[in-house]
Amino acid sequence: MDNLTHSLVGALLGQAGLKKKTGLAMPALIIGANLPDVDAACFFWLEGQEHLGFRRGITHGPPAMVLLPLILAVLLWGFDRWQEKRGKRPEGRRPVSFKWLFLLSFIGCLTHPALDWLNVYGIRLLEPFSSQWFYGDTLFIIDVWLWALMGFATWFSLRREKRDGEWMRPARVAIAVSLAYIAMNGAITSGREARDSDVVFPGRVVIASPVPLWFWQREMIIGGNGEYGIIDHAIESQDLNSTTRKNDAKFIELVGECALAPAIASAEENSELEAFLFWSRAPFAKRAEDGSVVLHDARFYDPRARDRFSVALPDVACQELPSQ
Repeated sequence: MDNLTHSLVGALLGQAGLKKKTGLAMPALIIGANLPDVDAACFFWLEGQEHLGFRRGITHGPPAMVLLPLILAVLLWGFDRWQEKRGKRPEGRRPVSFKWLFLLSFIGCLTHPALDWLNVYGIRLLEPFSSQWFYGDTLFIIDVWLWALMGFATWFSLRREKRDGEWMRPARVAIAVSLAYIAMNGAITSGREARDSDVVFPGRVVIASPVPLWFWQREMIIGGNGEYGIIDHAIESQDLNSTTRKNDAKFIELVGECALAPAIASAEENSELEAFLFWSRAPFAKRAEDGSVVLHDARFYDPRARDRFSVALPDVACQELPSQ
């Protein structure tokens, strides 16, 4: 998820009462909720799409969930001691407990992979023990409804606290409603993917991708072997192998023009391609204007916009997909 969502989760946990446990509790929760995204620094040393194979991995796995909170707790504890020695420690700050700083940083960090798992991008929850990707397919990466709910609840809780009112209850209610909202979206996704996977498209990749704003809708991505149909609603009896499939108005678009395997085999010692294929869940090859190949992922393909999730293979000629 985006970093505003991560930050709001940390803030809500603090306003729900956790910030009473120790001084600097809110920084521990909010920074901790964002800390696994320290892997974004890879943009400074990785080229092109190589970051796709690095992000949401080592800093989101079990060892990082212990080490990152520990580092954060040490830094916050040291900051408090540094301020105290300089005589600049705020008088209103609660006593700082290292134990609670670590626990709250740990809680904040745990919320991060939990939220990242909810979208179609994927996360390697077990890195470095396993490089398997996990997908929740539950929320769009930026959910404005969660922004509105959690943002308002945080503001309202802080406002009540300033006026000496009951300030923890609004945050707790917002957390409960947010969890219910996520569960509802999970049920929508599970229903769509189960129906199309088990009944309509047995054996094929089926992804119910949440769309921005309209949280109850799903963009269905169904296919395999380098050819995917992107569908605007569930269909009952259409087979992607049908020769009439390209004329079916129920498809937004059928993507995949070039054979995928030859393109991959022809591109040797290409670290950018290797990282892309490691990350990709629904890869397909499209013909470039010069007849070469560009690899895309159906989850993030938009023919009307510049595709940031693609790899150009200028030395690989497009070979037509075999007839199915």
